[in-house]
Amino acid sequence: MKVYDFTKGEVIDIKKLLEDRAPTSYGDYETIVANIIKNVKDKGNSAILDYTTEFDKVTLTPTSMKVTSEEIREAYDLVDEKLITVIKKAKERVYAFHAKQKQYSWFDTEEDGSIMGQKITPLERVGVYVPGGKAVYTSSVIMDVVPALVAGVKEIVITTPPDSTGNINPQILVAADICGIENIYKMGGAQAIAALAFGTETIKKVDKIVGPGNIFVALAKKAVYGHVSIDSIAGPSEVLVIADETSNPKYIAADLLSQAEHDELASSVLITTSQAVAEKVKAEIERQTAYLKRKDIISASLNNYGVTIIVDSLKDAVTISNEIAPEHLEICTKNPFELMPYIKNAGAIFLGNYTPEPLGDYMAGPNHVLPTNATAKFFSPLSVDDFIKKSSITFFGRDALKALSDDVIYFAESEALDAHANSIKVRFEND
Repeated sequence: MKVYDFTKGEVIDIKKLLEDRAPTSYGDYETIVANIIKNVKDKGNSAILDYTTEFDKVTLTPTSMKVTSEEIREAYDLVDEKLITVIKKAKERVYAFHAKQKQYSWFDTEEDGSIMGQKITPLERVGVYVPGGKAVYTSSVIMDVVPALVAGVKEIVITTPPDSTGNINPQILVAADICGIENIYKMGGAQAIAALAFGTETIKKVDKIVGPGNIFVALAKKAVYGHVSIDSIAGPSEVLVIADETSNPKYIAADLLSQAEHDELASSVLITTSQAVAEKVKAEIERQTAYLKRKDIISASLNNYGVTIIVDSLKDAVTISNEIAPEHLEICTKNPFELMPYIKNAGAIFLGNYTPEPLGDYMAGPNHVLPTNATAKFFSPLSVDDFIKKSSITFFGRDALKALSDDVIYFAESEALDAHANSIKVRFEND
């Protein structure tokens, strides 16, 4: 990890250091993605099957694209009973948290009889992308599906790339079944996003696409936005830890490593007021990395995007953190709750030495689909709100409209929209 000592006047442009990880900076891939999307849009299943053969090295048919109930039953035999129990527990905890986010329609009646309100309607159909790649993203199934279930979405479809034998990881199938998902399709990459966005002979068009993926998936989601809604254009994962002299270097190192193992582009940042803690964390990183399975990925991540920043005060640490706007923020200080009110930008905040970020990935309850690459400055975690629509409701009687008619007419005429004004005038021509 690179070390920058602000107490000695060293300066680093953090944003510049991390910005080339952003999925919007890979312009070279956009043409490839655009061609894939057009091909799927024009040729439907035929294009999907061709890309599955090319990229996933497996030949499927329109019928075998969809996971069968028999495959799901077989998946349960391949997954450890303890893991099945843990998946169920995680789903229950995530559901309980998101149930508190649910919004309801409301109406207010004023003295003149007019009614204003808001109608909440769940989306009809949602597509969830579950990535393949370097890990098994069973937890992503829960995090993407459960808020939609709470919102009341009628149809939820999962797409995920098959392996070279044409199968889906059984953990993914078990998690999907526990969440009540019946429609699971064997397709990945930009082609899966295109299928969800425009539909094929087999898959109906969805209203929204959620879920993480590689650069091709991220750019495909960006390209189809407008035809459908999306959750976000997710970039590589990141964690930022704020520490003081009381912090435990062993815990901090473990948490930084847990983020670095995601992929080579993951970012792990430590900001501390203690030179001693920084040095001990470095030593712990070296010690712990030696026995971790994904040490090559970890080393690449830390060498490229691992940063330790030494500052004079926790105030300075918070200022830098707010500028970075991390996906995950751990506050591992003596009094973490004292700093929390000053945090403006963070996807998820973890307080104290016993609230590590992986707890949030799996079992805590809040969603782990979070804004990355400084988008926490204006985006929020995935929630029930992502799966609903809000419609305003207005009812005015004649007398209530009459009371505001002169104001509406005057306002409309000030914008030179006389037809707008006329819409009000014609209702009172005989008064």
